[in-house]
Amino acid sequence: MVDVLSHRLVPDRLWKLVEPLLPSFPPRPQGGGSAPLNDRTVFTAVVYVLTSGCSWRHLPPEFGVSPATAHRRFRTWGRAGLWQRLHQTAADQSGAHPEGHWLTLIVRAALARHDR
Repeated sequence: MVDVLSHRLVPDRLWKLVEPLLPSFPPRPQGGGSAPLNDRTVFTAVVYVLTSGCSWRHLPPEFGVSPATAHRRFRTWGRAGLWQRLHQTAADQSGAHPEGHWLTLIVRAALARHDR
């Protein structure tokens, strides 16, 4: 079920718009820790929280991302300016792709939460 929901939340065409805008995460200098999660998996979990209205702590475990990781990445992306870049991309794509409208809704929800 999560795979179906994931592809509805972040269809391939939308992911092609989002992926190049995501900041990269440098390797940890001290090493150790767990391997970084797939960006699309984390982005999908973040989109779920943003569009469902649930709190971070209620992120379903089926997404494979801990609530803390999803929230931390959301904040990191916000500090890196991702939501503003996606806002511009949505404006540029709104007439060309149906994903542009969905992306606009995601960005509005992200900006509303990021300002809290």
